[in-house]
Amino acid sequence: MTMNRRNFLAAAAASMAAAPAFAQSGATNWPNQPIRMIVPFAPGGASDFTARLIQPGLSEFLKQNVVVENRGGAAGNLGMDAAARAAPDGYTVFLGNVGTLAINPSMFKDLTVKPERDFQPVSLVVTTPGLFIAHPSFPPNNVKEFIDYVKKQPPGAINFASPGSGSLNRLEMENFAREAGLQMTHIPYKGGAGPAVTDVLAGHVPTMFVTISSAIQHVRSGRLKAYGITTFERSPQLPDVPTMSEQGFNKKGSSSWQGLCVPAKTPRPIVEKLHAGIQHALSDATVRKRLEDGGVYPMNSKSSEEFATFMKEETERWGEIIRLTGAQPD
Repeated sequence: MTMNRRNFLAAAAASMAAAPAFAQSGATNWPNQPIRMIVPFAPGGASDFTARLIQPGLSEFLKQNVVVENRGGAAGNLGMDAAARAAPDGYTVFLGNVGTLAINPSMFKDLTVKPERDFQPVSLVVTTPGLFIAHPSFPPNNVKEFIDYVKKQPPGAINFASPGSGSLNRLEMENFAREAGLQMTHIPYKGGAGPAVTDVLAGHVPTMFVTISSAIQHVRSGRLKAYGITTFERSPQLPDVPTMSEQGFNKKGSSSWQGLCVPAKTPRPIVEKLHAGIQHALSDATVRKRLEDGGVYPMNSKSSEEFATFMKEETERWGEIIRLTGAQPD
């Protein structure tokens, strides 16, 4: 399924027009205690940003506290493993993303968690365009200049940062380098986009792809420069930044997405109530504006089955890119 902002927002509006009724049987006493939302990355990245914004609305709908628990490490695999092993009782939910749920199964051959087997998808929550950024002191000022500059350096001399081996941002750069015929060196960071962006801001690593929400304020302030947006359409938040496809790359487009899952075998009424809770949280105009101002666009699946199909398609897509680029865990 290709990421297209207009289609996402249209579908989001349609799916939020009326919250579906969910089965009451078996869910009438749930929840009667706080719920933990495992975010498999450190604070500062797109996943944490999203979790903190939907938390109040979800708590309000469920009439119980939803506690965000950041469990970063191993490209999100530590948090994913903890969520998959939790009891299927609705008191542990997992805010996974394209990396953990669709990329890591192909990237890490020894991964013990299999998302399609170990999770019950609930719903997509948001989608976030990627942004190709660099430190202002880095000589190239656009994609063409970037390619020319890197090709003039010794192979592997130019480093690029990423939030981790299994991150979408790593694969976006690997795929771009493959398309452009570049040889670069990957510098993985642990714990989400925050630490990697910090080092690009400091000039320790010159460039990276990152979710727009993690860098938009730095681009606006001039502390970073942007070469391109990974989606088909330009971002309203950074309208002067061209898309990568406009510049001849990433023709299929790409975007980071966040989605809510629960452990497999969680009762269906609980899954449906959580789905309705996500709709409620994302229907708040203030929440939607704050998300969109940060370059994050609400997107609620019509059903858990629709999200499951989407996850399968994304897993196949990124598995093929891993094969083509030869990307390996660092």
